[in-house]
Order: sequence, then C-alpha cells, then structure tokens
Amino acid sequence: MTDTPATPGIHHVTCIAGDPQRNMDFWVETLGLRLVKRSINQDDPSTYHFFFADREGTPGTSMTFFPWENMRRGKVGTGQVSRTAFRVPEGSLDYWEARFDEYGVDYQDRVDRFGETVLPFTDPDGLPIELVAVEIPDDDPTVPWTEFVPAEHAIRGFHSVTLWLGDPFQTEELLRTMGFEVVGTEESPGDTPGDERTRFAASGLVGKYVDVLPTIEGGRQGHGTVHHVAFQTPTDEEQEAMRTAVSRHSVRPTNQIDRHWFRSVYFREPNGVLFELATSDPGYDSDEPLDELGERLVLPGEFGSRREAIEAGLTDVTIPRNE
Repeated sequence: MTDTPATPGIHHVTCIAGDPQRNMDFWVETLGLRLVKRSINQDDPSTYHFFFADREGTPGTSMTFFPWENMRRGKVGTGQVSRTAFRVPEGSLDYWEARFDEYGVDYQDRVDRFGETVLPFTDPDGLPIELVAVEIPDDDPTVPWTEFVPAEHAIRGFHSVTLWLGDPFQTEELLRTMGFEVVGTEESPGDTPGDERTRFAASGLVGKYVDVLPTIEGGRQGHGTVHHVAFQTPTDEEQEAMRTAVSRHSVRPTNQIDRHWFRSVYFREPNGVLFELATSDPGYDSDEPLDELGERLVLPGEFGSRREAIEAGLTDVTIPRNE
C-alpha cells in the first residue's frame, strides 16, 4: 500500500437503457428512487442522461442511464460490470418480492453471499441488479426517498458491483492501490460461469464493495449493460493523487473533465472495464433547489444556449407521481 488517499467506495454507476419513459417509470415508481437530475449525455447531447438516487443525491447512491433508443440489446460478459447491487434494510426482502410480483418484475430466488441475503432481479432492459439486506447504521449518510416506497424498505445506496474479468490479477492489484482490501473469497453458486468470487472492501459505509469473478464469457455493450462505474475521490487533491497512483498500472487516465455536478477522470482498467474517479462537489443541488431536483431539463454550460434544438431532438418524458 502507498499513502495514496483511499476511495470510500462507489460514487455512481452509469448504464445503457432503451426507452427513456420505461426506464424512468421503473427506477422512480417501481424501485422508489428519486430522479435527482434530468439532463443530457454531455458527450452525445442527442441523448438523455437520467440520475436516480436517494432524496439528496448523496454520493454512493446514484444510478444513471443513457437511454440510447436505437442501440441493440447488450450481453453481459468479460470486461464488464456484471451486476450492480443496492442496500436495503434488513427484513425488507419480503416487501420487495411482493412489490416485484405486483409490478411484474423478473426476479430470481434469494441467495446467500458472504453472510448476507441477496435478491437478484433485472430491470426492463435486462440489466442485472441485486438487493442486499443489510443493517443500516444510525450514522448512515443516505436519506431515503419515500414517495413510492416507505423508508423502512427504501433502497439506501449501493452495496457493490461485480466485475467479470478474464485475468483478475492486474485488476486486483489496481483495486488495492485504490484502497480496497480483500475481505473474503467464496464460491458463487448460480451466478456466473466463473470460479470463486473475491470481495474487496473500501473504507466507506455506502458502495464499499467490489466483487471480482474470473470468466471468459463473451459480451457486448448495449441495452441492459453497465457503461462505467465511478469511484469517490471526494476532493480535487485526492483525485489527482489517485490519478497519479493508478497510472502506475499501465492504464491511461484522462485529464480532469468538468461534469458540472462533479469533476471526473476516466480510464479503462487492465481487463477493459471503464472506471471513473468522481469528486463529491459541487453536487446535484448546485443548480437546482433540493426540493426541485429533476423537475426540469438541466443543460449545463455551453449546452444552455442550444436548448431549443436539444429539446426538439429528445423524446418527451413524464416523471411518475404518487397522486
């Protein structure tokens, strides 16, 4: 280990969806997350960028999507985040199974993993997701959004991501440099064509785990796959130190890019998964009042002057309301 600042864990996960209204309905109404930002893909402004999170958009809670409507269905495989897991309070999985039955969500049997109970399911685009029942500590930083799901069952940020890797060794060394430590290894029944699952843990309370599974399963990017996973580097100084440290692992991180609600550095880890380092500031409430997050289409920076043309190219969407 070096004196490099350790990441507290996951900042956000960005995925690819198809129909934007279906995506929004599922993540807001069915899963009960708050739409904290409705914007556009800053690298492809013809496409929405949705951010679903807890009530305040706390780092470690936001699942984001690019709804590329004309892209084909993807396939999870080597060099991808194969599953994204969220925390829910202990004792709430019965509620979630009943809710999934009510809303027609495709879910699988519960499994035990590292002493925790896991409920696997998929979203309407086939994205593999999991709910993990955990004890939520009193000092937990997340704030549940309760418009559709009561607080005692609400999703409370990320639990983990699972990486499918062809040759895990170099990625595992990179994770150690980022501040993750191995906390367990076990067989992974009924999950993937891989062998043993190795769990790495960071220092934070939310999104602290990365699981690694070796596999040579072929895949392709498209609807129902993860585009990238972002890790917290809360300050610019910590981000630059981490950027320097990961450069020693034969990766080529970008310069810092201003994403308006956080500042980012991107690189592909040795097995091809796209990693991001993201700051905590300025946050999703830097350009909208907290009580109005997600209510309007936010076009950051130079995109504001192109609003009429951008809006004309986007599919109309309606935010679900519990009325």
